[in-house]
Amino acid sequence: MKILLTAFEPFGGEPVNPAQEAVAKVKDTIAGAEIVKVSVPVVFGKAIETVRAAMEKEQPDAVLCIGQAGGRFGLTPERVAINVDDGRIPDNEGNQPVDKPIFKDGAPAYFATLPVKAMVAAIREAGLPASLSNSAGTYVCNHLMYGVLYYISKCWPTMRGGFMHVPYLHEQVMNKPNTPSLSTGDIVTGIEAALQAIVENSSDAKLILGETH
Repeated sequence: MKILLTAFEPFGGEPVNPAQEAVAKVKDTIAGAEIVKVSVPVVFGKAIETVRAAMEKEQPDAVLCIGQAGGRFGLTPERVAINVDDGRIPDNEGNQPVDKPIFKDGAPAYFATLPVKAMVAAIREAGLPASLSNSAGTYVCNHLMYGVLYYISKCWPTMRGGFMHVPYLHEQVMNKPNTPSLSTGDIVTGIEAALQAIVENSSDAKLILGETH
């Protein structure tokens, strides 16, 4: 089995991105699966094209994209991506689309085809905070997740794909009082637990992880 694991570069004035820092330290083999890593620019359009090219080259069985969600407490696999770009801040090349469809011929939304609930359970079993997220936002993270699932639906229907957000690193919150964070090592452990869950679960677990709001 082969899994394509992607991570975004720093953005928004941050000197590092916990996704990039952690993914670089993830093992190259998890539960017998080969892990292929790709760094992704935080740029609308280029992010999708970078990962699409890697998907075409590597022909992985699954794609897991990792991004930073500053302010979140734990690791959060994403359930759904929506077909809209609405940048709260400019990307790393100054682009800031507002209310733009990602693909005009795409569905309004695509659901992750990874075992997201099993991933949450595996991360918790590793001793780390995790929850299922129902919004990947409207910035480049959602943009990339939607693009991956769009191309899977159009080109590689047997491939699985999805996205997971990770919190800030400790060093990023020195001047952000009361903001949650994790160490690089903990984020690495959480990502590796999620990857193992992908390898071991061809379908998702039936767990109660919904929210009331």
